[in-house]
Amino acid sequence: MTVRQDDRLLDGPLLPVRCRRCDAEVLVRKASWEQTSIQWNAAARAACTGLSGDPHATCPALRSAIQEAALTGAIAVME
Repeated sequence: MTVRQDDRLLDGPLLPVRCRRCDAEVLVRKASWEQTSIQWNAAARAACTGLSGDPHATCPALRSAIQEAALTGAIAVME
């Protein structure tokens, strides 16, 4: 049997981004301008004041911080 390489982590590292509103810090990777991966931890979820009851929702203030980080080059857009 052949073992296939896991290529999911080859598109760039997860980098920290901090929300300006609540100071929650998450890890982010931008595979393209349209696709963003966000990794939350318990502390960030507890600190965030912009999350709705939807577990898949993203805080608008955090989304803005991620966009700014991408535009300024603080996080790379892999596309």
